[in-house]
Amino acid sequence: MNVPASPPRTHRWQRGLLPTVAAVAGIALFASAGQWQYRRMGQMEMLRAQFDAATAAPVTGLPRDVDDWNAWRYRPVVVDGAFDAAHQVLIDNKVEDGRAGYHVVTPLIIDDGRAVLVDRGWVAAGPSRAQLPSATPPAGNVSVHGRVNVPTPNYIEFGRDAPAGTVWQNLDPARVARATGVAFLPIVVEQTAPLHQGDDLVRAWPAPDFGIERHRIYMAQWYLFAVLTAGLWLYFNVRRPRSAPEDD
Repeated sequence: MNVPASPPRTHRWQRGLLPTVAAVAGIALFASAGQWQYRRMGQMEMLRAQFDAATAAPVTGLPRDVDDWNAWRYRPVVVDGAFDAAHQVLIDNKVEDGRAGYHVVTPLIIDDGRAVLVDRGWVAAGPSRAQLPSATPPAGNVSVHGRVNVPTPNYIEFGRDAPAGTVWQNLDPARVARATGVAFLPIVVEQTAPLHQGDDLVRAWPAPDFGIERHRIYMAQWYLFAVLTAGLWLYFNVRRPRSAPEDD
């Protein structure tokens, strides 16, 4: 019986080296991506916990001498003052239940002399762009119940010209301050309760999407890829070779 010669051991080792290196690199890459998603998920869980703690905090007035307003994000507050209707603006391209409209943002001159922007809620757009909705704020002193938010300074806007008129594309307290000459706090108070009967502005302030479940799914996928790669390498490299058939 003639038995075919086995390939040299060195040749077999060299032939399996490249798949092994590729498998190790793939496992390391997939595991690293899974770890990154795990860390991001942990960060988002911390932010969610901070959000829950902020919304559960007792209602308070706006503090003074705040170094970082981000620590006050989503905290419930009550602010006493009078609306400045002359400098009210409408933030464009806001959709509620599939309907186009605006967010009505009105400056509030606080009793202590400071000024803050109040997002009073959403109003539906008129039949044409030339017909803006009417959302006149109440006159006199009011007590606005709301939550603190910090508008992001990073936004995309068409055109380089400064906003003019009533309709603005984005809410930026610094730009509103430059346009009106009024020094505003770098926050917005999102009003949560109506101030008078007949106030039909929509105030639906959803919780942020922290993406915790999305990071969890991605993490599981990357770890699964690592396990599959290791399993395939083991299957093709460690499995026992079949015995050669015996001749009678």
